[in-house]
Formats: sequence, structure tokens, C-alpha cells
Amino acid sequence: MNRTIRILRHALVAGLSAFAMLCLFDALSIATEQATIRPSTVPQEYVITPFGYFHPSCVQGLAENETLLYDGRVLREDGSVRTVASCTFPHFTPSGETVAEGISTQQMTAQKTTATAETSPVVSGWLEYVSTTTSTSYGEIAATWTVPPAPANYEEQTLFFFPGFEDINNVLTIVQPVLQFGASSAGGGEYWSIASWNCCVTGQAWFSGLKKVSVGDTISGKILPACSRKKFKTCTTWKIVTKDQTTGKKSTLNQINPDGQTWNWAFGAVLEVYGVRQCSDFADNSSTTLTVQLYDSNFEPIADPGWTANPAGAGVTPQCNYGLDVTDTVETLEY
Repeated sequence: MNRTIRILRHALVAGLSAFAMLCLFDALSIATEQATIRPSTVPQEYVITPFGYFHPSCVQGLAENETLLYDGRVLREDGSVRTVASCTFPHFTPSGETVAEGISTQQMTAQKTTATAETSPVVSGWLEYVSTTTSTSYGEIAATWTVPPAPANYEEQTLFFFPGFEDINNVLTIVQPVLQFGASSAGGGEYWSIASWNCCVTGQAWFSGLKKVSVGDTISGKILPACSRKKFKTCTTWKIVTKDQTTGKKSTLNQINPDGQTWNWAFGAVLEVYGVRQCSDFADNSSTTLTVQLYDSNFEPIADPGWTANPAGAGVTPQCNYGLDVTDTVETLEY
């Protein structure tokens, strides 16, 4: 209880909104439940994000009508601004290493097996992904995929599927429309859900409202400028939109990029996991396929993006049916 009070005090100092405070209560409960699947170097109260383990006060919820500013403040719909203090706590990779400043998100969450005293080795991190880069800037990425069956086995593991954008030359932030199974700092449980994410302006991880979705629903994930295409070269405001096309539910994160950020590193499909102990912890099928369209700075579809497959390493334990099937527009993550 004393630890919870201390965390909530930090949250108040950080300037969390009422919405974010509710999310923090959920995150603290989730962190306690997941304590046995995390590396021993990660404090018990730390929570799971698509960017590694964070202190709960360093994970912020954004409402649909709010915009994350380049300096970490939040612009409300009425034009007022709320200030959120920079995160002063370290955060950790899925394998339990302290994250160094300026490290890329892919490096931050690079797949490594970890073990706890209670379990055999578990998989945590970016297990397999597809990526490409450009010398200029991408204009948009749009992906669609189907919510797969729930895992046959649930032991508090977390699965993330997403495309994303990052700046390979100026690593400050990454944006991702995410499908999630299990719990993260945004909430969740033994079901699929969607949210949009950003990391790590002023050391904080940010997410839009988590929405529950159903097996078989069609999910779309988009990252696109909020300005007109004519103003793209000077546009700094972007939208990360995760939508359930079957039901119409959506979760949007609006942000203004930090100075100098260019989206020149694209991730067409990523499978990131936490606490996978056995192959039945994955979705109860053999693969998930994302149909992806990448656009250049003139908003023309890129016919040949030059995707590079980054498969799971041979030493991953448990060893399941890992693999990648990559074309110009269809990326299949196998497990």
C-alpha cells in the first residue's frame, strides 16, 4: 500500500489527468499480477508497454480530443495546456536492461530470452519484424489485419501486433497503432484490444484509450499527417489511428513531432511479446498477416518499399514455428 501511495504521489507531480490516473490504478494492479514473468532486475511495480518496462507514473493516457505537443505538454480541446513533468525513473528493455538515452525502439526491445526463478526461459521483446528506410520521409503507412484467435493458454503473457514509424537518424520517438492481447499499462486482460502509442517524448510513454475488440474483426492501423497534403512539407502534426473496421471503434493519438523528426524508418509488421513460456501462449493459429501500403512524401503508393525481414533468432526459447513471409504489400508473421 505504501508503494502505491508513493507512485500516486509521483503521478500527481507529473501532472496526470483524471483519465490517466484511472489508467494508473489499473496499471498498478496489472503489474502486481505480472510480477512473476518479468526479469528480476525490473522493479515489481513497473508496467509493460510496447517499448519495454516503465514506471507507472511515466505512462500517460491521452483522450481522443487531446494532442501531445513536441515538448511533452498536452493541448486540450478547449485550447488550454496541461504540463506533464519529465520522467525521472529509468526504464528497462523486455530483457531487464536499463535503456540508454538515444537508443532506438527496435534496439530497446530487441528480442532476448529471460528467465525467472519460477519458470523456464520466456520470450520477451521484438520477436520478428519487417522494416525499411528512405533518405527523405514517408508520407503515410496504412495496414489492415484480422484479429486472430485467442491463445489456447493464458498465463499473463502480452502480445502486440503493429506497424510503426521512427526516425533512424534522430531517435527520439516511435508511433504505433497496436493490437494487443493480454494486459499492458493501457489496461487489458484475457482478450484482444486496440490503442495507439507514442514513445518517448520527455521519457514518457503515451497511449490513447484502449478499446476491446473481438476475434475475426478487421483492424486498420494508420499513421498520417493531420495537415492537408499541400502543407505536408511543413506539417508537424500527425495522427496515429487504430480502428476496428467491423464495429467502428477507434483509438486515436494526436501528436506534434519533436523538432527535427522525420519519419524515414518504417515498420510494416512487428510481433512483440512479453512472458511467452510455451508455443500455446501465441495466438491459436499459425500466423497473422498484415496488408500494408507505404506512401512516399508525395503520397504516392510505393510499389517496392524494399522491406527487410528480421526473423526470430535460432536460439529463442521456446522454439516455435517462427518465420516471416514478406512481399511488397503483404507481411506475414509466423509463430
